[in-house]
Amino acid sequence: MENGFATPPHGPGSGVVTVSELLRSVRDSLERRFPLQWVGGEISNVSRAPSGHLYFTLKDGQAQVDCVMFRSRASLLQAELREGTRVEARARVTLYEPRGRFQLSVEAVGQAGVGPL
Repeated sequence: MENGFATPPHGPGSGVVTVSELLRSVRDSLERRFPLQWVGGEISNVSRAPSGHLYFTLKDGQAQVDCVMFRSRASLLQAELREGTRVEARARVTLYEPRGRFQLSVEAVGQAGVGPL
């Protein structure tokens, strides 16, 4: 140990992976483990990017998850997503590698009423 730091292995085959390699592997594992599925919750923090993508949070009483709905899917919505609306979202679990951020990639949304939160 030098200066309080451990000495990492060096060179090819050292077992050291880059951040990108690690996150790509985690993303691939998540996407294989959790297929496209319906997830219910309440909408909050809705914003539309200049690109046309929708970003929002889906939450329940104990947890929340960031969501993205890409422009091609968002353009198919029958109504605007509104704060406090209870929905069921058909989504794929994924990891946004550039930020190391867990999120749902939403493909469709169905209204399920007004949320209690």
